[in-house]
Amino acid sequence: MSPLLDTLLRWRREAPVPSETLDDTVTPPSKNITSEPGTSLPITSAIPPTTQESIGEKTAEIARKMNIEPWQLVAILVGVGVVVLGICFCCIRRCFRKRRSKDGKKGMKGVDLKSVQLLGSAYKEKVQPDMEELTENAEEPDDGDSKKEEQKLGKLQYKLEYDFNSNSLSVTVIQAEDLPALDMGGTSDPYVKVYLLPDKKKKFETKVHRKTLSPVFNETFVFKNVPYADAMNKTLVFAIFDFDRFSKHDQIGEVKVPLCQVDLAQTIEEWRELQSVEGEGGQLGDICFSLRYVPTAGKLTVVILEAKNLKKMDVGGLSDPYVKIALMQNGKRLKKKKTSIKKCTLNPYYNESFTFEVPFEQIQKVNLVITVVDYDRIGTSEPIGKVVLGYNASGTELRHWSDMLASPRRPIAQWHTLKDPDDGEKKD
Repeated sequence: MSPLLDTLLRWRREAPVPSETLDDTVTPPSKNITSEPGTSLPITSAIPPTTQESIGEKTAEIARKMNIEPWQLVAILVGVGVVVLGICFCCIRRCFRKRRSKDGKKGMKGVDLKSVQLLGSAYKEKVQPDMEELTENAEEPDDGDSKKEEQKLGKLQYKLEYDFNSNSLSVTVIQAEDLPALDMGGTSDPYVKVYLLPDKKKKFETKVHRKTLSPVFNETFVFKNVPYADAMNKTLVFAIFDFDRFSKHDQIGEVKVPLCQVDLAQTIEEWRELQSVEGEGGQLGDICFSLRYVPTAGKLTVVILEAKNLKKMDVGGLSDPYVKIALMQNGKRLKKKKTSIKKCTLNPYYNESFTFEVPFEQIQKVNLVITVVDYDRIGTSEPIGKVVLGYNASGTELRHWSDMLASPRRPIAQWHTLKDPDDGEKKD
């Protein structure tokens, strides 16, 4: 090859490519250069491919290998890039949060007073804030607690009348309003218990009002033999409950009226806001049983199902409870039966059935006394509490008895709260 041809080729390679040729992929035409007289050589200028062209070729080649279109490959790469960026962002954010929490913990660490004493009192004053600063920086009370305190339980209207001649206190439960809904349907089945503290010997109950949050009672109860001097040491309690046949009755709230703070010489009629119930340490427990009466056969069947939350009677904090069922008429015991003894438990389960023969003409003249007793092998067994049903019962006990008579041959089960046993009751 002639020196002239070599020079031309070298110059062609080193010459800069015009910007116009970067956008075009057309190969420039061949030129005939005469090396010798009568001969010509076709010379084709080789332009190096641009970066964009090489990326496009590689992308197309990878797409061909994966049997997909190039735009599909680009979409996949973009999606992977977005995912990777998201993961990196989350990791960076998490590390930043950890660093902030560590810095906060370092700031909360206390100061070693021994080392501070070595540095002198001046340094101690710098690191230990004054009490005034601590008071100013004290945390505000929780919003949840304030909301609980502000929760409204409703209000109760009642009337009090005291008769100085007969030493009797007449209490009228008039009505309640804005009670909270405790049932699934958005209502309640409220009733009111009325008693005097501290003795609680005599309790009265209103009728149950179904599915209402503003019941009207208008029921009057009389506490007899309450001298004025003794009344000044007593507190009148109105306890409102939500009736539930198959579980323990939930207490909605209560109103306590210390009689020393009211003028019994005048008739008192007022509204009071219901207050939440504080822990009741004197609860005796609850018992569940069913009643079934068959008029044609004259048979009364009592099934003792279970009891729960019984009062602790033993030293070890438990009890050995059994249930005693007595059929009474005119103060005389006609028949008595007992369940088995359940050892060391406050929540015994019995499911034991007992049948009494009671003719139809006598069913309205008898009482059923169900007593939970703590068995004692050495000493005397002590009654924990009792439930009295029958013609002279009241409240939920009377309702259970009435439901049994209204549904012959059907067992009617219900929970009852145990009441204080009578002092004169015989102990087994």
